[in-house]
Amino acid sequence: MPTLPKLNFPPIRLRGRRTAQGQEVWDELRQQWVVLTPEEWVRRHLVACLIEHYGCQRLQLVEEYPVQLNGQAQRADLVLLGRSGKPLLVAECKAHGVKIDQAVLDQAVRYNSVLGARYLFLTNGERHYCYEVVDGVATPCPMPLLHEQ
Repeated sequence: MPTLPKLNFPPIRLRGRRTAQGQEVWDELRQQWVVLTPEEWVRRHLVACLIEHYGCQRLQLVEEYPVQLNGQAQRADLVLLGRSGKPLLVAECKAHGVKIDQAVLDQAVRYNSVLGARYLFLTNGERHYCYEVVDGVATPCPMPLLHEQ
């Protein structure tokens, strides 16, 4: 596999292969090979962390979650579904080195205006930001114990 930046997540193991499209990794949630982009590298780490360190179940995690926003089809990078089956956390992953700024938070808030999750999580693999949404207002918070939700 190509040399990718070390991220601020626990280390993970990936199954990879090289194709005409480039380096691919096996996505166990979607059960398919995906191109290993810098953003995908971050997402693979977040998925592994949520499962292995936060106790989330694979069936609760949905990648590329469809969001209809102003009549346009959008996709949230990762959504964690609560026990009720409704979105609990919306995660926005950016490539390592991409600044997590107000525009990234605004993107997650827009998705969440449709999804109605309690938490927003923003990461570039180096820096992570968690927000709790109460009455439509996102306030910084520590990462919750998601497996208890």
